[in-house]
Amino acid sequence: MTTLLLRFFLFVCCGLVILGNQAVGGDVVKLPPNATIPAVFMFGDSIVDTGNNNVNLKTPARCNFPPYGREFEGGISTGRYSNGKVPSDLIVEKLGIKELLPAYLDPNLQPNDLLTGVSFAVGATGYDPMTAQIVVSRLAYFFSLAVTPLFDQLRQFEEYIGKLKGIVGEERANFILANSLCFVVASSNDIANTYFVAGVRKLEYDVPSYTDLMLNQASDFFKGLYALGARRIGVFSAPPIGCLPSQRTLGGGVERDCADKPNQAAMLFNSKLSAELDDLKNNLPNSMLIYVDIYNPLLDMIINPTNYGFEVSNKGCCGSGKLEVSILCNRFEPETCTDDSHYLFWDSYHPTEGAYKIIVDELITKYLPHLV
Repeated sequence: MTTLLLRFFLFVCCGLVILGNQAVGGDVVKLPPNATIPAVFMFGDSIVDTGNNNVNLKTPARCNFPPYGREFEGGISTGRYSNGKVPSDLIVEKLGIKELLPAYLDPNLQPNDLLTGVSFAVGATGYDPMTAQIVVSRLAYFFSLAVTPLFDQLRQFEEYIGKLKGIVGEERANFILANSLCFVVASSNDIANTYFVAGVRKLEYDVPSYTDLMLNQASDFFKGLYALGARRIGVFSAPPIGCLPSQRTLGGGVERDCADKPNQAAMLFNSKLSAELDDLKNNLPNSMLIYVDIYNPLLDMIINPTNYGFEVSNKGCCGSGKLEVSILCNRFEPETCTDDSHYLFWDSYHPTEGAYKIIVDELITKYLPHLV
C-alpha cells in the first residue's frame, strides 16, 4: 500500500488527521514532526455552540434565524451566535482538520463526523448549574431557560465515546481521545447574568465566594473530561465582561463606559482558574491543561479597535447594538448595520467572525505549542 493510500485509510477508518497535508482553505498551521491532532471537541456556552440549541424549542436562547449567519456560506442561519463562523469552526479550519465543527445534537450528523470532533457547547449555560435556568431579558426580567447544563455535556461526551468505539474500536478511540484537543469556554453567563444582572446569587454569595463556587464546578468538570480520556484541555478565561456592549448598557452609566464590577469579578475568577489548572496539571498524570487568556487580547481590541481594522467596539451591529442578543436580534430590527466588517461585536454579547479570526490566530500561535 502506498503512503498516500495508507494516509487515506487512516483518515477514513481511524479519524487520524495528518496535519499539514490536509488543507481545507487558508493557512494551515504546521505541527512538530509526528504530532497529530485527530479531533477537536468544544464544551461550554454560546461562544463555541455550533447549533446545539437549535433542537431545544423551549428556550429563547437560540439564534437559528436571520440576521444571524448572514456572512455564513449562503447566508444560512445555523445556530451560531455570530454573523458567520465561530471559534469552533475557525480552530478546526486552522488546524486543517475540517472546515466546520458540527453540533453533536445536529439531527443530520453523520457517523463520519464523529471521527474528527464535534461541539457539545450550548448557548446560555455556565459553570454555575443555576445559570442554565435563567436568562436576562431586555427589561431585566429573568425567566426559565431550560438549556442543557454544562455537566450534561459530560454525559453527552460519554455517549459520544461509546459511538466512537463502535466505529473505530476501543484502542483507536482511546488514541483519538488522548491526542485530540478539548476546549472549555464558560463563565461569562455566570458572572454577567446569574450574578450581576439577574442577581439571583447575590443573596447567598459575595464576589469572592461566588467565584469560588464557579471554580469548584469548573474543576470538577475538567476532572470529568480527564476521567473520560481527554488529556489535552485548553480552558478559556473569562473575557472583560463589563466591556461587552450589553453590560455597558446595563451597568456603564449614561456614557456606557465599561462596567467595573463585572470586570473585577472576571479578573478574580481568572486568577483562581489559572492557579487551579496549574495544580490539576501537576496532579493528573499525562495531562496538558492550559489556561487560555481571552481577557487581555479582547480588552485591547475593545480599547484600540482601529489597530485591528474595526471602527466600532462599544456596540454590536445587530439592532441598536446596545442590548439586542438572541431573540432580540432578529430580521425586524431596522437599525442593523449594513456592513458588519467595521464592528468588533455582532450583537450585544458576541463578537463578529472577523474578531473571532483575530482571537483564534493568536490562540493557535500562543497556546498550541503547549497542547501538543
